[in-house]
Amino acid sequence: MADTVQHPQQRVGVFVDIQNMYYSARALYNQKVNFGNILEQAVSGRQLVRAFAYGITTEEAHEGEFHEALGKQGFEVKTKPLQSFIGGQKKGDWDVGIAMDMLRLEPKIDVGVLVSGDGDFVPLLQFSKERGLRVEVMAFRESTSSALVEAADSFIDFSSDTKRYLIRGKLSSKDSDQTGKSDKANRRRGPGRRLTGSGRGRTMPKILA
Repeated sequence: MADTVQHPQQRVGVFVDIQNMYYSARALYNQKVNFGNILEQAVSGRQLVRAFAYGITTEEAHEGEFHEALGKQGFEVKTKPLQSFIGGQKKGDWDVGIAMDMLRLEPKIDVGVLVSGDGDFVPLLQFSKERGLRVEVMAFRESTSSALVEAADSFIDFSSDTKRYLIRGKLSSKDSDQTGKSDKANRRRGPGRRLTGSGRGRTMPKILA
């Protein structure tokens, strides 16, 4: 959708749900996400305050190089291990952590950009908007909660420009495992599922202290 509310003076915080993006891109296109281009679009010439990327680590996978690449693109990468429970159930998500970071940063930013299609974030968007924050969402529309789209001030659909937001080439089995997995991610097959990947960017925006 066209958006005329953005302007260069806006201070921006970016919050990327790595797992959500990875599994969306894998399920829809079997390709990796270009996180560098996503950050560039999220900022759109405005003043970047901080950009967070949230990931899950596992003992089997090797996410170090991937997370290091995200750091070089301008992200502050936050990780936590995949939790295993008696009976074999596994869980790994950053819902609460992302919400807390956005609320903590709210006094220092004018715009919060959420890169996720997870409908669990609807209350966060509604509360942030009540406090005067402009909230923008970026995700794949096919795997994004309709309620999340409606709650956002603007929405960018990655599927509308896959050449920009995806990296050409099919995922290998190694790529498929490098970001960590969660049962919640793999269970969700409808709108709002938690679905990540690696990417390479171009010129990165200036980051404010």
